[in-house]
Amino acid sequence: MKIPRIRFIAILLALALPVLGTVLGAGAANAESNGGVRVMPLGDSITEGTQVPGGYRIGLWQRLASGRYTVDFVGSQYNGPSNLGDHDHEGHPGWRIDQIDANITGWLRTYTPRTVLLHIGTNDVLQNYNVSSAPQRLSTLIDHITSAAPNADVFVATIIPLSNSGQESAARTFNAALPGIVQSKVNSGKHVYLVDMHSKLTTGDLTDGIHPTAGGYDKMAAAWYAALQSVPGSLGQGSSPSPSASPSPSASPSASPSASPSASPPPGGKSCSAKYALTGQWQGGFQADVTVTAGGSPISSWTVTWRFGDGQTVTQSWNATITSSGAQITAQNVSYNGALGAGASAQFGFLGSSNGANSVPAVTCTAA
Repeated sequence: MKIPRIRFIAILLALALPVLGTVLGAGAANAESNGGVRVMPLGDSITEGTQVPGGYRIGLWQRLASGRYTVDFVGSQYNGPSNLGDHDHEGHPGWRIDQIDANITGWLRTYTPRTVLLHIGTNDVLQNYNVSSAPQRLSTLIDHITSAAPNADVFVATIIPLSNSGQESAARTFNAALPGIVQSKVNSGKHVYLVDMHSKLTTGDLTDGIHPTAGGYDKMAAAWYAALQSVPGSLGQGSSPSPSASPSPSASPSASPSASPSASPPPGGKSCSAKYALTGQWQGGFQADVTVTAGGSPISSWTVTWRFGDGQTVTQSWNATITSSGAQITAQNVSYNGALGAGASAQFGFLGSSNGANSVPAVTCTAA
């Protein structure tokens, strides 16, 4: 059986920033179009770029341009500096999940995005707005997005850290629900992907305890870019993604990572090793990442195999083609990450189902 790749990458009331130099003030979109794949950055002030106008969209745009992707950011809002090639977005400072949900169908019909980047939930936490039901509101929002735009790839990010300890605890609880939500959409055949944004930043990357610094926003840009690269078609045609840019689309793991390396490769010839890491678990499911490293000579392809011992199954994967025969699992490189220089690495990952025990299997890597 072939495993499908994963369909699965604010302040309470944010203050308006002054218009300085070449920075374009926030406002209604000017229908700026650059052609190419239509991407909607969707969320709150963190999408708008409070404190750093343009926010993560600056670094993301620059990475897309360097990767020779032709992309058109879309949305009803417009702001950012001159080095942001497309200023359109759908970021609304101070907005909660329910407020985005109340408008999403109209936006999707108007701007018809091919890809949606969703980072929302921070204001639900900051405003203490029925936080316990925020995951269900997010699930409903995702349903409305996939209903209005059934062919769109929807990337759902865990929300970034907050400096206030109580709010950060609530954010982590919210984030912990996201893997199960995304998995339920995947199981229904939806094009939904989880992006672990929370782990990419620390409170040291925040300028006011809520919004990122320029460096923090750039870390978000890198996470979005890696996630987009992992999903063929979400960005159209561009240069081949770099294996080192592989995403890790998971949310706050509930268990410490566990790892199992493959046996040492034989001397001489083409060889590789693999390391299996259990990076997140939740009731009935888990995420694992596998890092493949070439031996002393360049390789053109690799295959990693293992056998599950506790009845686990792979449900979705990224950056590898995974097949299963009972408990035996085979993962092969995809077109852009098979060729590795001596000592170079590539990473792939997957979501799986489990019932209780979830031991880490021994892995074997072969190269050609």
